[in-house]
Amino acid sequence: MKIVIADGSHAADYIIKSFKKRSNKLIVINSRKETVQYLARSNKIPVFYGYPFKQAVLEEAHIEDCDIFISLGFRDTDNFVSCLLAKKVFNAKKTICVVANPKNVDLYRSLGIDSVISSTHILAQSIVAESSLENLSKSMSLENDKVVLSEIVIKDEYAIANKKLMDFNFPKNATIACVYRKPTVIMPNGKTMIKPGDKLFVFSTPKEQKNVIAAIVEKPEPITPKVEE
Repeated sequence: MKIVIADGSHAADYIIKSFKKRSNKLIVINSRKETVQYLARSNKIPVFYGYPFKQAVLEEAHIEDCDIFISLGFRDTDNFVSCLLAKKVFNAKKTICVVANPKNVDLYRSLGIDSVISSTHILAQSIVAESSLENLSKSMSLENDKVVLSEIVIKDEYAIANKKLMDFNFPKNATIACVYRKPTVIMPNGKTMIKPGDKLFVFSTPKEQKNVIAAIVEKPEPITPKVEE
């Protein structure tokens, strides 16, 4: 893949090292001279010096038709303009914009940026998810919040415990991606027995997440024996 990493310092260094291990073509642009020298020395690759929100700089770096354009600058507006320029002028297939202000997440998405990342926004989502689900699961949003991956540790009293999936009325709007039963990862089918201690990784929509988890953790109704009169 052709990947452009614009601005940033330690985050840029980490991403470069991550992508460098694979067969990717990396184009690195940075607007700070000392960071240019650091990244070039640390990763032994050429680094273009200039402001990535300027068309001439992107032209010089030959970013056209890149697969991913990542903007890691300190100013949200600079990152937004860089990504928009890369997408509209240089035909970048996917743009990723890092922002400091969580209020810009939805705004920049609505203006055409493919993925907008705010550490504050992610933290807030995690806190809300943890509290609203009463610490029953951990969750992660994927693909611009269209899909949620929930991680649920099964307890003895849960409705799904000690049942085969074929015998459990699992919600139709969710899918168990895998079951982790230490030290094994199980790709489940209808005959898979869910045991206490299993860790389920469940895909669902954010809207249905609470209902899906409720169905899994709901305590089964006690069976009351019939008393003959």
